[in-house]
Amino acid sequence: MKLRHLATSIGIAATTLAVAVQAPANAFEFTTNYSSDFSGNDRWKNNIWLDSVEFTDASGKFKSISDFTLVKYVDNVTNDLWTGGNSGAASVDLGDSATLDLGNGTILTQGVEAPSSIELSAVLSNKNLNNIVDTEDVGNFAMDLYFDQAVDNLFVWERGKNSKMDLQAIDNAGNVIGNLLALSSSSSWKDAGFSLNTQEIGSAQKVGSIGVSLADLGVAAPIAGVRVFSRGKAYQGPDWKILGSIAEKQPSPPESVPEPSALIGLMAVGAIAARHLKLA
Repeated sequence: MKLRHLATSIGIAATTLAVAVQAPANAFEFTTNYSSDFSGNDRWKNNIWLDSVEFTDASGKFKSISDFTLVKYVDNVTNDLWTGGNSGAASVDLGDSATLDLGNGTILTQGVEAPSSIELSAVLSNKNLNNIVDTEDVGNFAMDLYFDQAVDNLFVWERGKNSKMDLQAIDNAGNVIGNLLALSSSSSWKDAGFSLNTQEIGSAQKVGSIGVSLADLGVAAPIAGVRVFSRGKAYQGPDWKILGSIAEKQPSPPESVPEPSALIGLMAVGAIAARHLKLA
């Protein structure tokens, strides 16, 4: 797969939209348990660490999840071109005083307006709830998130509680499977119990949360990843984070996943590190 940054609005899956479904009744609520080294409003500016989520599954069984499968890498990215200001679509956003570890010796203290796939991978591959993908209000993007282990539930957070997003499961070869799930506006999601004050906004905003099951995605077996979409003005720029729960039945033997195009070559990594060190 190739990394793509498009200057024009995304027309991805125009035909797929015909089979999109609204989040069904069994899209579930969950409780977010988190920790911070700060108190009061300072919490919302700094690193906020996810400890666990609690929910009742479709069978009525109570579950508490503290061991998550994180996004291993992001690939197949299309993103409106950033030309300054509020142009573009998906960017990397941090709490005003939060940090992001790129995993190559570089620690970011500021967001990235035109992120690479590596930077998108970094912001989604940790349990810091104050590391998110911020989307401009009229922005279009699509990206494939691959998890480090097969997933049986997705946990989605959205800062601002005023946006929509679409999800579709993908298999280990990058093929979309199941149905396209059009999540309802995050204004109707459960209040996650915390707020975020990130660099893209002027004050703290409440966060909404929603859980997505395999049944919601129209698949029966654990999934390798999920494709995430925002489709312009009607979606009002979702600002989000996604993690997964580790499926009890992992593929055996584990299936190989495609080599992420954005992670090939140490030169690209070095160039990004050098650029951010220069900005620091």
